[in-house]
Amino acid sequence: MTASTLGELKGYRHRSIKDEMRENLMHKLREGIPVFPGILGYDDSVVPQIVNAVLSRHNLILLGLRGQAKSRILRGLVEFLDESIPVIAGCEIHDDPFSPICRPCRNLVLEKADQTPIEWLGREERYIEKLATPDVTIADMIGDIDPIKAAKGGHAIGSEMSIHYGLLPRANRGIFAINELPDLAGKIQVGLFNIMQEGDVQIKGYPVRLPLDVVLVFSANPEDYTARGKIVTPLKDRIGSEIKTHYPASLDLAVTITSQEAWTERSRKIAVPIFIQQIVEGVAFKARADQRVDKRSGVSQRLPISCLENVVSNAERRAIVSGDAEVVPRVSDIYAAIPAITGKIELEYEGELKGAETIARDLIRQSVQMVFRHHFPTVDFKETIEWFEAGGNVKFSDEDSSKSVLNAMEAVPGLIDKARALGGGIAAAEFILEGLHSIDKIGRSEERGFSAVERKASAEMYRDYTKDINRYKKPLN
Repeated sequence: MTASTLGELKGYRHRSIKDEMRENLMHKLREGIPVFPGILGYDDSVVPQIVNAVLSRHNLILLGLRGQAKSRILRGLVEFLDESIPVIAGCEIHDDPFSPICRPCRNLVLEKADQTPIEWLGREERYIEKLATPDVTIADMIGDIDPIKAAKGGHAIGSEMSIHYGLLPRANRGIFAINELPDLAGKIQVGLFNIMQEGDVQIKGYPVRLPLDVVLVFSANPEDYTARGKIVTPLKDRIGSEIKTHYPASLDLAVTITSQEAWTERSRKIAVPIFIQQIVEGVAFKARADQRVDKRSGVSQRLPISCLENVVSNAERRAIVSGDAEVVPRVSDIYAAIPAITGKIELEYEGELKGAETIARDLIRQSVQMVFRHHFPTVDFKETIEWFEAGGNVKFSDEDSSKSVLNAMEAVPGLIDKARALGGGIAAAEFILEGLHSIDKIGRSEERGFSAVERKASAEMYRDYTKDINRYKKPLN
């Protein structure tokens, strides 16, 4: 559209924001256009519920633990809006030229009629997001009386002309998102539901009628929402749809999400082995099930994303220092990425006693065990285990070059051959050693590296190993 005045805009079809979103969503569904491109794992659960909410013209709330793409989904609702809409030029609250609600715009239309200036507002400008905090005020959200504006314009202090509009009125004809809704003070929540339901509010004791055309969307942690009850009942009652998000249901899906989000494209090409990706993702899965980790807080999907980035960076650093031509991420790089794990898990009392780093190391070992059993459910490592029991040991650090590590591993009978099942190379060989250590078939220490398990005799240990083989035949969690 190129109209610049109200007269040139004749024939424009006005729609409410909710009708606009509904019609544009219906077009996407008919044409088979992805509703939320880039959001994985929600096609059969969350997305259909959001579609139903938009088709029903509902305000909605997303309930979920941290790192479940709630904010990304809310921002993705912008794609249901028109590319641009006409607004009265200079209006603070983006008034509809055919039905202005603020006093200055109503006066302007009466004065200039068809010559009222028009400008066009893009869809990105129609999305306003606010993180709820306890210090947010009614003035921030709704507005306040501006004595300077009153003095400059010669208006009464209680006049509509003296109002400085807050975030919600400025989201008129758009989407207003509030993250972490329960953190908003109760009196602010009351102000929200009153203006969204009745269209009126009192600012400093002066009643103001603002029939806003806005979609309100919220996010919250379900623990805050249900257990602490910090969303006032009248507001909760006015939210049309309550939609619960969740973490990835399978390890493979989680690997895909992390691969999409993590920054692994560096100055040189880096191929992260699939078992390394699975171990990184498995850390988050194990943490979510661990009794020492706070379930109410959740374990964000950002944990494996940050961890994988650190894994690649550590491998990159090693290649630079050692002069390796190829960057090869290994299991030892996951242990080097512990700083990307400890800051993203909230611990219960038992976990606090042991310490975040100890818990992180244990989670990595559990994840290695899970992935090892998946890739080698029935493989016989008798030759390798017996070599360690006979006194063999392999020691290397995460900073050693690929050549020196490979030379050390070639001394272990059967190790390189078994590694070929995963594509070969030192990453696969080290993974096998870590896997055998995770199921207590070989030991590992800072002094000796990988060696025999000292607490069991060889014959007893191997009997246990063969008994365990059948138990390994299970899919990844």
